[in-house]
Amino acid sequence: MSDIGPELTGRARSLAPVLAEHARASEELRHPTDEVMHALEEAELFKLMVPRCYGGFELDMDTFVDVVLALAEGDASLAWVTSFLIEHNWMLCSFPERFQKELYRDRSYVLAPGMISPTGTATPAPGGVILKGRWPFATGVWHASWIIAGGLLHDPETGIEPRFFAVPREDVTVEDTWHVDGMAGTGSHDVVIEECFVPEERSLSILAMNRGATPGSELHASPLYRTPMIPLLCTAASMPALGRARAVVREFAERLPGRHRLGMGPSQAELPSQQMRLARLSIEVDQAELLLRDTVRELCVLRDAAVPAQRAQMQARLGIVMQQSRRVIGDVCAASGATAHALSDPLQRARRDAEVMGCHVAFDPDLTLEQAGRALLGLELTSPMI
Repeated sequence: MSDIGPELTGRARSLAPVLAEHARASEELRHPTDEVMHALEEAELFKLMVPRCYGGFELDMDTFVDVVLALAEGDASLAWVTSFLIEHNWMLCSFPERFQKELYRDRSYVLAPGMISPTGTATPAPGGVILKGRWPFATGVWHASWIIAGGLLHDPETGIEPRFFAVPREDVTVEDTWHVDGMAGTGSHDVVIEECFVPEERSLSILAMNRGATPGSELHASPLYRTPMIPLLCTAASMPALGRARAVVREFAERLPGRHRLGMGPSQAELPSQQMRLARLSIEVDQAELLLRDTVRELCVLRDAAVPAQRAQMQARLGIVMQQSRRVIGDVCAASGATAHALSDPLQRARRDAEVMGCHVAFDPDLTLEQAGRALLGLELTSPMI
């Protein structure tokens, strides 16, 4: 078991070409191909953050980073699905013990999209709540067996509380809404619940997850389960862009010797402008990766001791990782000529995917940088999600 981290990373590297091979088909299907999901399951990647007591590997953030960055070199959409399905197993292991034992009784991982925006409505009922609502962005729902949905619990006695609710896939309706120009392969359709009873043990406070103070943090000894949710979520979301940027810069370097302006003259590898561009882009990718890894190291040191100001700084840094990766991919495409926009060329897909990833609410610079700036000034933070 001690060597499983490097082994999983090696499996992820081996799978990157498989993801690349299925990228266009997944985009056309608007969800991952069955072959890719089967390969990911065979590689046991979804067990990465599941506790050993349930048959998982109980590995920490460092391995998570290595695995997803390696996968993303093949395709961003499919790495995004994998990243979040791994992270959502971590979320499920934060729920009350009774539900965890039910969920992992006969399996060592679950495929479950998680919609963190509390757009659902829950009302108290004997033994639990009645949940209803609509949620967009159910990444990976095509192959899911469970759903994690955010909602507001309206309790006449305690008021309104944001909570997560775990619901079996058969209790929800998936609506075919994922018609997008980027990240199409994630299959992030809408989920609708008309009315569903959710037992008490399948519910968890969102604010407790933000602090890393959940039933799972008391149940499992590993510090992984005391990690605040938002920085972990931002890590999961930024890695597919960074991994893809890393691969795109390498692809750019590989193409330059074979490219000639107007089909004649020296290769573009001989042009100082392209040499300088390549050097700059390579440095910018390295900068982004160093920032991501440094932020993850800080998160692993602080865990549930991280105060809101520190969590705001981490979210802002990971937002910079995302935006810098997005910019690098865009710059490569801009310097790669019109042929890079052929639908058969992975560069154009990388650019479209990067634009959509950068629009994730967790990376809204108007919010994240404002909160980080307020933290630096010692002002009160205004975002309830931090």
